[in-house]
Amino acid sequence: MTAKPRVVSCPRCGAPVPWTPDSRYRPFCSARCRTIDLGAWANEQYRVAATEENAEPGAEPADPK
Repeated sequence: MTAKPRVVSCPRCGAPVPWTPDSRYRPFCSARCRTIDLGAWANEQYRVAATEENAEPGAEPADPK
């Protein structure tokens, strides 16, 4: 009895992608979706939220340049 492979959604288009070694572009469904996603990162369309932490408690915030 073989277990069914996990199926994930392509992060770009939402198509189902089986999570197996045969799924060459996983988690993407195709090279096209992978390339579009890479282009979005390169164009800074995705951002990771971050907060700047001060080195010392009570210190003034750093000057943004």
